[in-house]
Formats: sequence, C-alpha cells, structure tokens
Amino acid sequence: MNEGLNLNLGRSLFDYQPESVNNKSVLITGGTTGIGRATAILLAAQGAQVMVFGRQEQELNEAVNDIRRAGGDVLGLTADTANPQDIKRVFQEVDRQMGQLDILINNAALGYKSIMDGGYEDWQYIVHTNLLGYMAMAHEAIERMKTNGWGHIVNVGSMSADVREKGSSVYVATKSGIEGFSEALRKEVNPLGIKVSLIEPGAVGTDMQSEYSPEEQRQKEENMEMLKAEDIAACILYTITQPKRCDVVMMQIRPHLQSI
Repeated sequence: MNEGLNLNLGRSLFDYQPESVNNKSVLITGGTTGIGRATAILLAAQGAQVMVFGRQEQELNEAVNDIRRAGGDVLGLTADTANPQDIKRVFQEVDRQMGQLDILINNAALGYKSIMDGGYEDWQYIVHTNLLGYMAMAHEAIERMKTNGWGHIVNVGSMSADVREKGSSVYVATKSGIEGFSEALRKEVNPLGIKVSLIEPGAVGTDMQSEYSPEEQRQKEENMEMLKAEDIAACILYTITQPKRCDVVMMQIRPHLQSI
C-alpha cells in the first residue's frame, strides 16, 4: 500500500505544472537597474509583456536594449515613485499600452544611513520612495486587478527589516514598514483573488551597495558574501509561477557567507 502511495506521489510531482508568465502583463518599478532589470530580462524572455521605469533616461535605454536583446517584449518610461503625478502617468500608460495588469513588482528603493545623517527632506524622499511609493503603486494595481478577479503583487523588501543593522535606521524603518504592509495587505486583498508576496534579500551586488565598487561587488559574489541580482530575479519568477492555490507569503534569501 505504501509503495502505491509513493508511486502516485512520484507521478504527481512529475506532472506538477507551474503557471506560466507567457503573455502576462508585468509592471516593474525600478526596472532599469539591479534586481529590477534582471527580473525584467528574465520575465520578458519567458514571454511576459513587461513595462519598466526608472528615474534616469540613460539607464532606461540601456535596460530596454538589454531586454530586447534577450528576446523580450518591453515598454519603458522615466518616472519616480516618490512623485504622485509620475505614478498616475505610469498607470495611464499601463491602461493605454497593456490594457490590463496581471503582476506588479514593487522594487524601486534607495539605500540610506542613520537618522543622524542628513535632514528632514532627505528622510522624506527615502520614505516616499521606499514605502509610500510601494503603497501608491499597490493601490493603483489593485484598482485594476480586482476588476479581473486576479493579480499578484510582489514587494521586494530586505532582510534589514529583521536584522536592523546599526547605521541604517532610516532604511531599516522603510523596509520594516514594507514587511508589515505586505502582511496586512495580503489579508485585505486575498478575497479579491489577488496574491501578495514579500521577497527579502540579504546583500545583493547592485548599485544599492554604493560603498563597494562594481569590481569589489563581483569579488564578494564570487566569495559568496553577496548575491547576484539574477538570484533574486529567479526567486521572483518562482513566486509568481506557483499554481493559483499556492501563495508564497514571504521568501528570505541571503548570501551563504553573510552573517545574518
């Protein structure tokens, strides 16, 4: 009897089919650099229709070219999630060019140090980008997703929300906010057929790690002290391709040799 059960389980696992992102419409904030760009390349290569935006024209052009070279379908524009008018404009373009929105990946964020550094306007901009931007993007996405009865919001946070390292209290505050926001939002929108997932990386070799040169970052990746942006992109792909019955609530991923 047990052998039969094991055989059936083996067949079930062999037949396991994840969801596809092919033909899905995906909006990625901060999609012009780092994790956002790597995710856009991966999803577009898998057949998703991707829209990315970032603050810098040059980075946008480079990202769009990289995505197209990978064989992907991409739309791009410059915008800043700290600016409500920019968010409104982004969703006008979503409606005009994509028609609907299946997946939002909230990724645009900035690093910052302690509350003892800078002043009110500096902290305000970080909070607007790292927290209010996520909230405003989610609000607009939900307005569209609830009409379809389905959607997925992925918030890219940080393990800093739990580690709470010294010298980054402003950044930690925003990422702790994202952690709490994601959990409460999931409970609010699940009945609408909308999933909410939180991805919390450790150190990743991107421009967020501004204290290290690109060469130093590549060395830390080699030494397993930093992740690659592609590692997080793979986590996001896994998260959004699970069957509808499965919700990835939170995923934490750190470099093997980062002490967390």
